[in-house]
Amino acid sequence: MTELQVDAMAHGGEAVGRLDGKACFVYGAMPGETVAIRVTDDRGSWARATLDRVLVASGDRIEPPCRHFDECGGCDWQFARYENQLEWKRGVVAGQLRHLGRIDAPPVRETAAPGPPFAYRNRMDFFVAGGRPALRARRSHEAVPIAHCLVGAPAIDEMFRNLPDLGRAQRVILRCGVNTGDRLMIVHGTAPPGMDDLDVRIATTDGRRLRALRGEPFLTEQVAGVTFRITGTAFFQVNTAGAEGLVRFVAEALGERRTGSILDAYAGGGLFSLTAGAAGRVTAVESSGLAVSDLEANVAAAGAAVEIRRGRVETTIGNLGPFDAVIVDPPRRGLARDGVDAIVATDAPIIAYVSCDPASLGRDAALLTSAGYTLDWAQPVDLFPQTHHVETVARFVRGR
Repeated sequence: MTELQVDAMAHGGEAVGRLDGKACFVYGAMPGETVAIRVTDDRGSWARATLDRVLVASGDRIEPPCRHFDECGGCDWQFARYENQLEWKRGVVAGQLRHLGRIDAPPVRETAAPGPPFAYRNRMDFFVAGGRPALRARRSHEAVPIAHCLVGAPAIDEMFRNLPDLGRAQRVILRCGVNTGDRLMIVHGTAPPGMDDLDVRIATTDGRRLRALRGEPFLTEQVAGVTFRITGTAFFQVNTAGAEGLVRFVAEALGERRTGSILDAYAGGGLFSLTAGAAGRVTAVESSGLAVSDLEANVAAAGAAVEIRRGRVETTIGNLGPFDAVIVDPPRRGLARDGVDAIVATDAPIIAYVSCDPASLGRDAALLTSAGYTLDWAQPVDLFPQTHHVETVARFVRGR
C-alpha cells in the first residue's frame, strides 16, 4: 500500500498527486486528502492507481446521496460538495487551455451553474438487464440495474417509476420537454407488454429507423422562448436550464455582431441559429439528415430567415462567407485541423466556440491562436452536475 497526497482534479474526473516525482491519477479522491492507493498501471512518466481508503479526508467530502453511487458509473463526483465540483471544472478548463492550448494565463471565468445540481436531465438512456433499466458500472461494460436516478428531471423520474417489465428490450430511452410537458419513450428491440399503461408517446427503433407506436416519434422543448422539435434519438442538450445558459453566453460572445451575418456551424436542430443568432442573417450548416429535418421544421415554425445548408462544415462553408461572426458547436473531438482551417477561412472577426470537451477545446485553441485569433474569455457551464463533464463557451477575437 502506498500513500498519496492529492493536489488537484484532472481532466477525466480523477484526482492527481505526485508519486516519486510523477503524476499519479486515482479515482474517488479529492484535493487536500491523503489516501492509500495501489498502483495498477505504471507508464514511466505517469501512473494510475486504485483508491484503497481515505486516510485524511477533506472537510468538503460528503456522503453520496444516491444509494447506487458505488456501483453505477453515471455520476462520479457525488462525494464532493457542489461548490467544489464547480471549482474543479474551472480548473480543468484552465489547465487544458494552458497545457494543450499553450495559453499562459487563460482568461477562464468561474463555472456557471444555470440549473439545479440534481433532477436536471431531460433525457436518460438505459440498458436493460433482467427486464429492468440499468446503467453501466464505472469503467466497465457491466449493466447495473437501478431502482432510481437522482439526476433525471421530475418527468423522467415519473416515467422511470411507471416502467413495466422491459422483457426482451435491449435499451430504453426516456425523454421529456421540461418546459413543454412532452414525454417520449423509445425502445430498442421488442416493445414489452404493459405499454398501454404509460401516458407517453412511444416509439421503437432498430438503431436505424423509428416506428411510432403511440403518438408522433418526437417531442418538443422550449429554450429562450423558442419551441424546438426533437425527433426520437436526435441530439439535444440534456439539460434544459443549461441550454438556456449556453444560449445566453453565446449571445454575449457574439456581442454587437449578432445583428450581422452569422454562420452557425454544426447547427443541429437550430438551438443557436434561432436564439443566440436570431438577430442576424444566419446560415446554418449541418451534416446529419435527422438533425436537418428538425432544423427545417424548427426554422419554419419560428418563421426565421435562416438559410440551411446540409453538408460537412469542412467542405461546405468555403463559398458561403464572408461572415461577421461564427458559432461552432462541434462534436467531442472538436474542430481539428480541417475544421479550424475552414472556420478561419471565413475571416470572421468573432468566433463563439461551444465545447463539450476541455481537451479538444485546448487543442483547437492552439490552432486558432496560431491562425491569428486571441482567446477573449472562456466560460465553463455546468450542464452535468455530479459528473466531471463540463461545457464551455469560449470567445475568440481575430487579431487582438
